[in-house]
Amino acid sequence: MTSLVGTGVLLRFNLRRDRLMIPVWVAVNALMVLSMPNTLKGLYGTGAERADLLHQVATNASLRALIGPVFDDSLGALTAWRVGVYAGALAAATGLLVVVRHTRDEEESGRQELLSSGVVGRRASLTAALLAAAVAGGALALLVTVGLAGHGGVGALAFGLGLAAVGMLFATTAAIVAQLTESARLTRGLTAGVLGAAFALRAAGDSGSGAGSSVLTWLSPLGWLSQLRPFAGERWWVLLLFAAAIAGQGTLAYVLAGRRDVGMSFVPTRPGPPAGRLGTAGALAWRLQRGAVLGWSIGFFLAGVVYGGLTDGVADLVGDNDKAREIFERMGGHSGITDAFLASMTGMLGLVAGLYVVASVLRLHGEETSMRAEPLLANAVGRLRWASGHLVIAFGGSALIMLLAGLGFAVGYGKEAGPILGACLVQVAAVWVIGGLAVLLHGLAPRLAPAAWGVAGAVLLIGWVGPALDVPQPVLDLSPFGHLPKLPGGEMEWGPVLVLLALTAVLVTGGLAGLRRRDLTT
Repeated sequence: MTSLVGTGVLLRFNLRRDRLMIPVWVAVNALMVLSMPNTLKGLYGTGAERADLLHQVATNASLRALIGPVFDDSLGALTAWRVGVYAGALAAATGLLVVVRHTRDEEESGRQELLSSGVVGRRASLTAALLAAAVAGGALALLVTVGLAGHGGVGALAFGLGLAAVGMLFATTAAIVAQLTESARLTRGLTAGVLGAAFALRAAGDSGSGAGSSVLTWLSPLGWLSQLRPFAGERWWVLLLFAAAIAGQGTLAYVLAGRRDVGMSFVPTRPGPPAGRLGTAGALAWRLQRGAVLGWSIGFFLAGVVYGGLTDGVADLVGDNDKAREIFERMGGHSGITDAFLASMTGMLGLVAGLYVVASVLRLHGEETSMRAEPLLANAVGRLRWASGHLVIAFGGSALIMLLAGLGFAVGYGKEAGPILGACLVQVAAVWVIGGLAVLLHGLAPRLAPAAWGVAGAVLLIGWVGPALDVPQPVLDLSPFGHLPKLPGGEMEWGPVLVLLALTAVLVTGGLAGLRRRDLTT
């Protein structure tokens, strides 16, 4: 078919461009999954402990909303329960990011128009993007299947295929949204909103049914993943739901792609204000990033409410399980299980906030590589002033979302707000270090700027998996979060916080100095 001419060349080009991003995202997801069986074996080593866990999940609606239902007490089934929802969400994020990067991002930068002037079919770019997402999903499925095969080959295969299917489903969702909107930023935001809605539907459905199945659960692809029931009497027909949804969405994306011009969309962008509201670089930065700030703010507040609501029941869930208590204490300190849980959860949200600050800082990189920064800087706008507008949004926004997370904790927990707000805000120092590193990479080596995602992913992996695997303290100390005081419950130590803030200032200063001296990236 002439519309697919050049797909192979574009696919190789896409995989070469993603030679860092795809392996990092897949590795983080796979390690999160594969580290869980040994952790669960240490936590629930006897049949009685696992039976008690199943009872706790069946009677705790908040826990089902957060993690999902559990259908069997084997280590494989418990692994699929404990990380299934989050591994599926991470696979979905990988798929949508890959597709947007190689479709709407390419059109927005003008590169797609150059490619289309050669021997390239109309639908080759979309096909290559979806195939790149399929490669990422296939790699994840292979790693999960091989890594969990010792706990049951059939269940491992079902779990691996389920994760890959979730990734491809949201990849095709992103492919549709990319045809409807002119902005890559809006495409990512809308598709991420669909993912958030899927999580909310699954949470509402799972919390409302102790049996682990309801109408709302079946309305969510993340719910389908749990209903596939890996290691617990697999329902292979659920994969047919994924296949039908992927085929339907892919067909719609192909139809839409064949009916529009390169760079255009079916929903045109609204014209900007006639005058006065974008008179400064900061105002423009806010206009470009306000949607992301709003979305992250809502998400962090709701996450705080959910985690806060779980706090009172965490002591009953842990009970006399010394291993579970030890993991919480490694993450959150030795000040009591409730404070340790709050400290570990605020730390987890801080790790996720690192992804926000990287995305916001790299907005500078996107504006520059898409050549939108050049005409702006040709006017009476200096580089530092232009960059500062985006950095205020990045660093100020990360502080805002952590503050809102603290307020959400206070609402869900229903206790004194001061200590939990302090625990959330102290995470900002470590988040800013990650943002500062992204600024440094963009300023000194713009071609390496996307590597900031790898740094954020590595920090997330250390903080998430490290305590459960009992990794040595020097490894945990590689993360800036490893140096923060364990709040609430612990003593506030200003020394490490001030050191992290000073390090942030050095990184940002170095990045801005490099940006001021180098040529713009084209």
